[in-house]
Amino acid sequence: MEKQVQKPDNREYTIKIIPHRGETVQSIRLPIRTIKYGIASLCLGALLFIGAFGYATYNLHAGKNNAAELGELRQVNSLQQEQLLLLAKKANALQADMEKLNELETEIRQMSTADSNPGNPGASGTHDGQGGPRIQPNIQNVSEALDNIEKNMAQRKQSLEELHQQIAVKQAELAVTPSIWPTSGDISSPYGLRWNGTDFHPGIDIANDMGTPIVATADGRVTAAGWNSGGYGNMVDIDHGNGIMTRYGHAAQVVVSIGQQVKRGQVIAYMGSTGFSTGPHVHYEIRINGQAVNPARYL
Repeated sequence: MEKQVQKPDNREYTIKIIPHRGETVQSIRLPIRTIKYGIASLCLGALLFIGAFGYATYNLHAGKNNAAELGELRQVNSLQQEQLLLLAKKANALQADMEKLNELETEIRQMSTADSNPGNPGASGTHDGQGGPRIQPNIQNVSEALDNIEKNMAQRKQSLEELHQQIAVKQAELAVTPSIWPTSGDISSPYGLRWNGTDFHPGIDIANDMGTPIVATADGRVTAAGWNSGGYGNMVDIDHGNGIMTRYGHAAQVVVSIGQQVKRGQVIAYMGSTGFSTGPHVHYEIRINGQAVNPARYL
């Protein structure tokens, strides 16, 4: 079979322009190909116009959206900067409070003699020189500052707990260590030799009016309460533990009993002049493992 050859389309169209008033008629001959190409060109141009118009419209809306998003991002960034600055100020305040807490702990340790380390021997609080570069707070350095504060908090908590335990131990030791005056008055006879060396006085005599209260100078248990025939008259002995004992003699009245637990500062008797006595006073002794010591070291 022979293949049919398609003949080219040679059709033509004539456009006549007929003017008024008998003027010459104009004829325009348009081949079909020219018409097809023209229609195709118009369609392509329309498509290109629509595409360009859509692209321009899209870019316009995208630009507006981007501008709005950029404005929102700037607002968010400004707000974050304000919040970061506020957080940095709070972190700085916490750090200042931590430094004050450190100073307070140092003072407490020195007052309680729980720590013999005097700290910085050159610190007088009269110098305030500062320097260094100025760096704007950011997330990294503020986070580092907060981490340091958290670590210091943990260390300070442990240190304060240790200090609390040390003070508690010292308070317990102090409570059973004679450390206050047994009464008010005048020392009428000190510890040691007296009466031109003819007598050794194992305590001190504190003289005042009859009936002046006498108190325990430390916590302890009463081991003697009442009359003593050895010259002390009405007498109270208190055992404070660790080999420490105190004695209070010549009382007019004893208000505690043997075996009773007493606290430092508690009234145990009232001043009198019983036993070997020349007037109202209290004879006060401190004995360590049975040996009399000078009470002046504990007053």
